[in-house]
Amino acid sequence: MTGRIDSHQHFWRLDRGDYGWLTPALAPIYRDYLPEHLVPQLARTSVDSTILVQAAPTLAETGYLLELARRHDFIAGVVGWVDFDADSAPDTIATLARNEKLVGLRPMIQDIPDTLWMLSPELAPAIESMISHDLVFDALVLPRHLDVLREFSALYPELRIVVDHGAKPPLRGESLEAWKAGIGAIAGSTRAVCKLSGLVTEAHSAEPAKLAACVEHLLEVFGPARLMWGSDWPVCELVCSYEEWCRTSETLLAKLADNERQQIHAGTARETYGI
Repeated sequence: MTGRIDSHQHFWRLDRGDYGWLTPALAPIYRDYLPEHLVPQLARTSVDSTILVQAAPTLAETGYLLELARRHDFIAGVVGWVDFDADSAPDTIATLARNEKLVGLRPMIQDIPDTLWMLSPELAPAIESMISHDLVFDALVLPRHLDVLREFSALYPELRIVVDHGAKPPLRGESLEAWKAGIGAIAGSTRAVCKLSGLVTEAHSAEPAKLAACVEHLLEVFGPARLMWGSDWPVCELVCSYEEWCRTSETLLAKLADNERQQIHAGTARETYGI
């Protein structure tokens, strides 16, 4: 358990005021989460570095995250946000890309009402700018987006795509069949990689048995070379601690060879984000 990379974590400070989704109704995580809160947990779990991911649809938050990355060496990269619909998006992306800690961008697709948004021709200049600056597209999608994401990938074959949280499978008793087909098609027909993260929140449980069928399918269709482990901390604290998710994921990956586990825990993130 050495040399690990957490491919998906967040920081936020409530007084910034740009986290519209974060309300008192989410009481367990309705507080500040800053580097000093995470560092002890990284030490206890042998995680050396992280990818810090946006949690607010503002350029101001992306600037805040990049400043945190400048001040804290364990943050290996930042996945930020831009307004992809804005005419200025290509120039904004070019400006942000001058910061070597920016490794990707993430539109909050799950919150966009139009399921077909990704296919809009108006997005092409922004996506082409991402490609030219070698940035990763983190796809925060739901199962209903998977067919669209496959079409999107075909439109931009040079774009590196990461599927966040396994596309949020329905893990609270619903059938997994439609999700399995959709995520399997992504794995089989695109070059996308997938994050093994966020699953405890979808299941509302950290019991390995509740997650096993989902994880086994992701391993089957993507294989270790296209999977990367992430904590989704502090969102995971709605269900379990950072360390508990680490233990659960160890159980779920126990059947793999050491080199396969290391690929999921570090290699895929390092290769995908260029860190």
